[in-house]
Amino acid sequence: MTEVAVLGLGEAGGRIAADLAAAGCTVRGWDPARRSSAASDVDAVRDADVVLSLNAAAASLAVAQGVAGALRSDAVYADLNTAAPALKREVAGAVPVAFADVALVGVVPSTGLRTATLASGAGAERFAELFRPLGMPVDVVGAEPGDAAGLKLLRSVFMKGIAAAAVESLEAAEAAGVADRVRAEIASVLGEPLLERLLTGSRVHAVRRAEEMLAAAEHVRDLGVPPRIATAAAAWLEQLRDS
Repeated sequence: MTEVAVLGLGEAGGRIAADLAAAGCTVRGWDPARRSSAASDVDAVRDADVVLSLNAAAASLAVAQGVAGALRSDAVYADLNTAAPALKREVAGAVPVAFADVALVGVVPSTGLRTATLASGAGAERFAELFRPLGMPVDVVGAEPGDAAGLKLLRSVFMKGIAAAAVESLEAAEAAGVADRVRAEIASVLGEPLLERLLTGSRVHAVRRAEEMLAAAEHVRDLGVPPRIATAAAAWLEQLRDS
């Protein structure tokens, strides 16, 4: 029976932890802000085959450093936070075990363990071997930490850019008194379910998505491309966050 430690029991971590338990895994969760099954982060990881970190990207390095000394030598440490590739490489260097850079590509609260997943790094194949039988579709996309994160962020530039364009277009259409017509035209291209997800999700998850787009802008800039859309989307999401 696979023993999994889940560090971070928010919306995504809590859903994945519940799905893993339902799939027959032994799950020990830790979150300083929520009711947890483990007494501490160190207690959670001590006997784990796999450690899943699902925290804010800003905390991911500190979380890894905090548990590094308690990890089993044969454990896999999987960082599922949305972060720039450079940060993923820092986290990989902080743990003395096989590291998997894991990017969740989908709506985790809706799909949980069945969320489409990208993985890279020295621990990616082992992560895939353990999680595919549990129902997670894992696509190993590279050997280096940051490969999976980079792919997700490049996709995010497009998706969050579309969301920003849709919101701006519809706000202007409302002011012009033609909101229904413009919405119908956008929905004819994107489909109404995706359009509604972009409009609603951008407001509900503005804080997390603003951080994601700042990471995307950093990654695009590191690739030598001016991050025009990523930077604009990050600024727009920060306005939504503060409104």
